[in-house]
Amino acid sequence: MEARAILKFVRVPPRKARLVIDLIRGRDVQEALAIIRFTPKRAARVIEKVLKSAVANAQHNHGVREVDRLFVRVAVVDEGPRWKRWVPRAMGRATPIQKRTSHITIVLDERAAS
Repeated sequence: MEARAILKFVRVPPRKARLVIDLIRGRDVQEALAIIRFTPKRAARVIEKVLKSAVANAQHNHGVREVDRLFVRVAVVDEGPRWKRWVPRAMGRATPIQKRTSHITIVLDERAAS
């Protein structure tokens, strides 16, 4: 059983989102939600939504009854397209600005009953 949730084109730089996603990789879902809830980063709010969506997909699509047995098997942040903008500078020049986006993927799996 593998439940996944993907969120694309998020306006959070991948480098900053990876700081948060590295905290939850391989952990139980309840523990991962607790860690994210107390992480003071903007990317944490977005990753929390993706994690909750993956849990909902596991319950609805795969019929998982016990959420306590789920853990984060794969958590990846890939780079999305960059928004390219220009900012005016002195003496008629312009400076490029790149607003980076992310694709966040979380895959949950079920631990074996012990």
